[in-house]
Amino acid sequence: MKSKRLTDDDIIKELINVMFLIAGHDVTFEEIKGRKDQWYYEWTMTPEQEEKWMEHMVKYFRKHRTMTIRHAKTSASMFNLMYGLKVNRPELEQEND
Repeated sequence: MKSKRLTDDDIIKELINVMFLIAGHDVTFEEIKGRKDQWYYEWTMTPEQEEKWMEHMVKYFRKHRTMTIRHAKTSASMFNLMYGLKVNRPELEQEND
């Protein structure tokens, strides 16, 4: 039996849940669904966590959307721009002081 193709909504939900999990936050897609504010600024992740999440997204897009590596990386970057959490970069904050 062939499994059905995931919808874009399924992918968004799963990737956001994984993002919160990797970032160590006890939040799910269901809790932020429908919010019109800039919810992604309420939580943060480290650069290392962001890198891990980006790697996960590339693998995920390649598996579920059969993309080339280049296209998967571009899609992951775009997804991160739209839904990614704020990344704590203390070295940049120190330079501004």
